[in-house]
Amino acid sequence: MSVLKRPPRHYDYVDSGPAIYVDSFATIRRETALDGLPEGAPTVAVRMVHGTGQTDLVHDLVFHPDLVPAARAALEAGAPVLADAHMVASGVTRARLPKDNDVICLLRDPAVPSLARDWGTTRSAAAVSLWEPHLEGAVVAIGNAPTALFHLLEMLIDGAPRPAAIVGCPVGFIGAAESKDALASLAADHGIDVPFLTVRGRRGGSAMTASAVNALAQEAE
Repeated sequence: MSVLKRPPRHYDYVDSGPAIYVDSFATIRRETALDGLPEGAPTVAVRMVHGTGQTDLVHDLVFHPDLVPAARAALEAGAPVLADAHMVASGVTRARLPKDNDVICLLRDPAVPSLARDWGTTRSAAAVSLWEPHLEGAVVAIGNAPTALFHLLEMLIDGAPRPAAIVGCPVGFIGAAESKDALASLAADHGIDVPFLTVRGRRGGSAMTASAVNALAQEAE
């Protein structure tokens, strides 16, 4: 077996992993307006910016004032993370979870296809119904499907167990902005006050959502 050799350097770039990590967070804090966020939220916002490369993201973030303490307390108590997509689940850094918390995504459960077909909805939405035994006190992380967030809200309105916190950042052009607006107005519209984090508009995604969960799991950058 031949010995691998690094190719000759043709570009001037930082290639030290620790240096890249430290400089990245310093750059984010230098270039991002973090004033006005609730206590504890700047750390979450910084990691979300780090996961997306979007320093203007903070202008569209909506934090419930109790989101950070509620999510952290739930995770410290061993609550599971319920993810709508395997990319969200894969993005959660297990080493940051304080109690080796379960990270659950039920999208591949064999019951999902028939539920989605019978209900005339997406598999992502159907899979959310299977969360019910795990939902009480859980941390929900929805980063892919607006239908999953709408379905969760409808379950809560119908009396489902309440999670400790919802990170609801689905991405897309159809229903994403509307589902996140519905999350933000859940307390005002239906009297259901669950701590939440969302981002206004169409942007969102698995990386953004997993980054938020990672920051909620452990304050240290």
